[in-house]
Amino acid sequence: MKPIFLLHCLSAFFVLGICQVRAAEKKQDKAWTDPEVAIREDPDFSIQGEYGGEKAGGASEGVQVVALGGGLFDACLLEGGLPGLGWTPDKKRTILKGARQEDKIVFESSDKSIAATIQGGKWILTDKDGKKSELSRIERKSPTLGMAAPKDAVVLFDGSSAEQWEKGKVENGLLASGCTSKQKFASYRLHLEFRTPYKPTARGQGRGNSGIYHSGRWETQVLDSFGLDGKDNECGGIYSVSKPKLNMCLPPLAWQTYDVELTAAKFDAEGKRTTWPRITVRLNGVLVHEDLELNKDFTTAAPISTPLVNAEGPVNIQDHGNPVFFRNIWIVPVKD
Repeated sequence: MKPIFLLHCLSAFFVLGICQVRAAEKKQDKAWTDPEVAIREDPDFSIQGEYGGEKAGGASEGVQVVALGGGLFDACLLEGGLPGLGWTPDKKRTILKGARQEDKIVFESSDKSIAATIQGGKWILTDKDGKKSELSRIERKSPTLGMAAPKDAVVLFDGSSAEQWEKGKVENGLLASGCTSKQKFASYRLHLEFRTPYKPTARGQGRGNSGIYHSGRWETQVLDSFGLDGKDNECGGIYSVSKPKLNMCLPPLAWQTYDVELTAAKFDAEGKRTTWPRITVRLNGVLVHEDLELNKDFTTAAPISTPLVNAEGPVNIQDHGNPVFFRNIWIVPVKD
């Protein structure tokens, strides 16, 4: 066989191998967008979620169980209860690894001091002293879910059409990501509801990624960050500016809410900026940023990445290649 021919053959096999790997990865990272379909097709979906109650001794405890695909799970054990229901970042947070074993999921901490199982919809924990606790599965909803738009609101999306959006697309009555409001706003109150897909085998920024860019510049991150640390690039974070006070992200395919108050930047008569904009954010009804100064012209990957010279800007919903959907979006302009 001639060397040049051999080289071509090896190159072809190399390219084919890469294509096969990428095809396998694409197939592996399946995304479910309908909870009823996810329940039918993946038994792990019914296991993931939140469990809460009192452990032996009467202290409150919460558990967030994250599906990782193929019968594997992470469990985040939270002292004092679930985020927003007792747990705060200064309290203990323990990660347990779990795997499916016949009709139950078995978990263990890295030092083997804590063991737990999920069976029959219950989280059963055994601590280092041999005491057992049983927590029930719960499904939380944001207290602002379904909040009606006030009379003075500009309704950006009510499920009927995407006429308020550039590149807006409606799928099954929901707004797809990848659009920008036609109208521009300065200071405002925004209500928005979103749902991330169930992608158990995806990781990090590939797991239900989108974002809301206020004035097209500053992003409140949308991501399936359920059970994670709560960083600035996770759900509730102001990307590259500030992490949330706590991670209030609910499980994938649960409807979630952002309620945001934006105070626009101010400029003097010569057009020079005198103040940065400020933002207050509630994720699923819980305060995660309070009157935070947005002290930069834009955050990472912002559609508007020029120096800030105007108080007004659009609302942009980022398309990051994930099937994230939105509904019930309205905004109340506020006069400074």
